[in-house]
Amino acid sequence: MAILSVRTPSSIQLLRSSVSPIFSKPLFQSSSSFSSSIVSAPFARLLKSNSSISRPRVVLARASMGVAEPVTDYREDIGEILGDVSIFTASGQPVKFSDLLDQNDGVSAVVLLRHFGCVCGWELATALREAKPRFDAAGVKLVAVGVGTPDKARILATRLPFPMECLYADPERKAYDVLGLYYGLGRTFFNPASKKIFSRFDEIREAAKNYTIKATPEDRSSVLQQGGTFVFKGKKLLYGRKDEGTGDHPSLDDVLNVCCQTVA
Repeated sequence: MAILSVRTPSSIQLLRSSVSPIFSKPLFQSSSSFSSSIVSAPFARLLKSNSSISRPRVVLARASMGVAEPVTDYREDIGEILGDVSIFTASGQPVKFSDLLDQNDGVSAVVLLRHFGCVCGWELATALREAKPRFDAAGVKLVAVGVGTPDKARILATRLPFPMECLYADPERKAYDVLGLYYGLGRTFFNPASKKIFSRFDEIREAAKNYTIKATPEDRSSVLQQGGTFVFKGKKLLYGRKDEGTGDHPSLDDVLNVCCQTVA
């Protein structure tokens, strides 16, 4: 099955024509950094900033996995293709995506967060930090990747806190493009899947205690990027799930169960 995910100039023009001039200001006005972390990027900057918004995103994919969560189809060599993508450690060192995966054909759980200034991303990072001992005990390497520069990653790592050795930065969203993860205004703010966040309000509020909007990428177009969760054995993709909207990440219990079935 082929999955097509495209950013085109015409789609951006449609957005231009369908919104009012109020979007030259922040999308929502709020004195709270908690709420503004999700929606405060000026729409004019989203449209005019870098050319990555308008370049085509095409992913052809094929795979099959018998798991409870919806599975995105990927071509069998997606791990090899992804492995050549260059991103950064949280300390700023360039690294190939393949280096994030277990080098002895072991199991790796790779979670692609939204941008580092997303409070829902901080909530997911908190859940990952708390679940890490369970993944370690199961022999699973747990990795988190976020959108933004390494200095933004360090803000999250320091203030949340989150282990820096498990955190990586993808400022140009290269891995997100290869994996065809969702992107856009509707996915970010208006997708029905985002209603999940209301059932986790206490967790989000707890994760936001040390939150700062300074972790938001300078490239404001990045705030429209969604994440996803993937399980690899070596470079072989065993499980893949795209987040349908903001806050729509899978249960980490389900992800760990997939990992444990693989390890077993």
